[in-house]
Amino acid sequence: MDIKQLRYFVTISDQLSYSKAAQKLHISQPSLSNAIKNLEREVGSPLLERSTRKIELTDAGKILYEKSILLLSQMNILKKEMEEVKLTGNGELIIGMIESVKHWIPKVIHDYQGRFPTINIKLIEVLSGKAVKDSLRKYHTHLIITNQYIREDDFESFPLYDERLVLVMHKDHHLAQKEFIHLKELEGDPFIISKEGFQTREDILTAFKLEQAAPKIKFEIERFETALSLVRENLGITIIPEHYLSGPKDDSIVRKIIDSKALKRTVYLTFMKNRYLAPSVQTFLEDIRRNFA
Repeated sequence: MDIKQLRYFVTISDQLSYSKAAQKLHISQPSLSNAIKNLEREVGSPLLERSTRKIELTDAGKILYEKSILLLSQMNILKKEMEEVKLTGNGELIIGMIESVKHWIPKVIHDYQGRFPTINIKLIEVLSGKAVKDSLRKYHTHLIITNQYIREDDFESFPLYDERLVLVMHKDHHLAQKEFIHLKELEGDPFIISKEGFQTREDILTAFKLEQAAPKIKFEIERFETALSLVRENLGITIIPEHYLSGPKDDSIVRKIIDSKALKRTVYLTFMKNRYLAPSVQTFLEDIRRNFA
């Protein structure tokens, strides 16, 4: 039993078709069929139920499939780590991030690129807590700047800074000219909020609960830009991170600070604790931490 056989088996199990699997693997169908027969011979049990209509996994096949997925994932991770061991000033840096870091991340990258000009950098939005964990564990990113605090043994999370969550409404909103606004006053307005799984949503709902109030949720979104687009059309109000509003002023909206301990969030630098990181990646981690020291 070898890695190639397991990769063939997993591909057939995913595709449920020898012809599709052979095409994806770029081998002939007879060669694929022989490889699976040899694997079944080694295992000592049928792995696939073949019929004229479809392919199904046997009980032994289901067990082997689950174990093979884990093993192939670990092999891919090992391969990436071995590739990164060879890198010093070359290669790729993949950064996961939330939307509001746009006000400072370019400066850090600019300074970093001066020392590592041959590094290619990818910036990927990674927003929900589940997405953060999946992205790092599957080695899709080297590090993530997030407001999700990950309390798990295989992660390191360093707090970088706190930012306020501010109320945003259309300039024609009936409360737009009011200096002080309480959450209780917002209960009747259509509210725009992040969908479930996002820490910002939890922070906002906690703030309302502390005031014995509840928002009238009308729109659920993933990106703050979507929320602002809805506010610009006077379709509702929202609460978003203050730093997201940095940049050119938008005269169609107004922002208000609400006095609530819950309406703030911490932004963290998060990465895998035991993953090997090339010196160029470690340098970028240090640059970010130094920027907020």
